[in-house]
Amino acid sequence: MSEAGTSDGRTPVRDGAVVVGDDGAERYIVISADGHAGGAIPDYRPYLASKWHDDFDAWAASYEMPYEDLLGDLGTRNWDSERRRRDLEADGQVAEVLFPNTVPPFFPKVSLAAQPPAVTAADMEQRWAGLQAHNRWLADFCDALPSRRAGIAQITLHDVDASVAEIRWAHEAGLRGGVLLPGTPPGIGLPQLYDAHYEPLFRTCAELGVPVNHHAGSAAPPIGDTDRDAVVFMLEVTWWAHRALTHLMVAGVFERHPDLQMVFTEQGTAWVPEELARLDVFIGRMRGAGGSQEQVWGKAIADSLSLLPSEYWARQCQVGASFIRPIEVGLRHQVGVDRIMWGSDYPHKESSHPYSLQAIKAAFSGVPRDEVAMMLGGNAARLYGFDLDALAPIAARVGPRVDDVAEPLDRAGLPIEAYKCPAFTPEYASA
Repeated sequence: MSEAGTSDGRTPVRDGAVVVGDDGAERYIVISADGHAGGAIPDYRPYLASKWHDDFDAWAASYEMPYEDLLGDLGTRNWDSERRRRDLEADGQVAEVLFPNTVPPFFPKVSLAAQPPAVTAADMEQRWAGLQAHNRWLADFCDALPSRRAGIAQITLHDVDASVAEIRWAHEAGLRGGVLLPGTPPGIGLPQLYDAHYEPLFRTCAELGVPVNHHAGSAAPPIGDTDRDAVVFMLEVTWWAHRALTHLMVAGVFERHPDLQMVFTEQGTAWVPEELARLDVFIGRMRGAGGSQEQVWGKAIADSLSLLPSEYWARQCQVGASFIRPIEVGLRHQVGVDRIMWGSDYPHKESSHPYSLQAIKAAFSGVPRDEVAMMLGGNAARLYGFDLDALAPIAARVGPRVDDVAEPLDRAGLPIEAYKCPAFTPEYASA
């Protein structure tokens, strides 16, 4: 099936991110703001400069893949373009934003997570070559379905000048997803994100209109190998990622670059109203609570900001709302209905695939149609530059029906295997 075209070849009627489907029913145009892709290890070799080929061959021959979901049939979901298209269409999705997932050349583990420090400068140089190889592979992968994939380029905080050049390359190469901003967990020897050291990155993204994406995972410190370590990581991983909001705000990044757009993905949604209220109170006290400790420490910073944190959020921040739950949808007006972008997290274990229709019903039943349309596709289309007219014919075939989404989820009919996805909270369990 080509990128566009209904089954009868007609042009469907579109109303925002809703189309009239082949069956005459209204259907949502669903864009996942959280997908993951990457090449198989051998796929990256052609994208490396020839000077790295011998080193790559030696590394690839000895590397043992530690992730079961990157082996065998499960692994191919990351790089098999046609399989991926079929899987997502069967799950009601017509387009996606692509974060990394696999292991780039010379990396010890997937690059989305915080990395062990490189042993030598040569190690760091090799890893940078590996990230660039991923970006070039991703550009070709997106070109296979250009109206349906927005790839996110990887950069390194260890070399700001090289990353600025890579951002410019990615923009020219059509990676519309923007840039993945890594975290700076304690102990890796990098300045924190509020340091002026990173200003060239943010200035370049603002100049080019490139979204800055911050995904959960890379900001958390390394963990040990006990059960307690794993549980603490699970409970805290999103908290570490949220810190980027405070860091960029305090650094004045949003103030200096009012058009810069920042996305916080796979970090939940419910944290936003409380955190914005907390930050507003602190900034207010820094400005006006005479003699308070907040003012003593923070007046200079607070006076440099023309807006409250909640106002910067409303102007410049979005949330990639993977696994959004009903209680989070209930907070949508406090977060901003125009700030929320649904995601399936395909092909991760916790993905809503192949039960995304049920996940969408669980979250959005009873919510006004136009608001659902924004959160399922309209907001992502606006931010990442998807052409809704190009996607409409596909959604007319595969998009979830508006009337179906409006109905509450049938709890008894939810397969037990769907519970791998956090979107299915206990209130939807069978009795």
